[in-house]
Amino acid sequence: MEFDKDKVDEMTLALLYLVMWDEKIGSSAWKGFDWEAMNRLHEKGYIGNPGGKAKSVGVTPEGRKKAEELFKKHFSVKK
Repeated sequence: MEFDKDKVDEMTLALLYLVMWDEKIGSSAWKGFDWEAMNRLHEKGYIGNPGGKAKSVGVTPEGRKKAEELFKKHFSVKK
């Protein structure tokens, strides 16, 4: 099946916001999402390299900002 990879990446980044936390050196998120989508987010500069044994991945400042923006866009309750 063909699908829009950019839309998948957008939703993945938005959902990363749910599992993100701030640390002294920046933000991190659990990386339990599709590997191909995570690799594309890395290539786009939103997260650090998702390869490796760690269960979390570093999120760039741009990635954190975009993740929050996308989360609010797609999941906030409209009143």
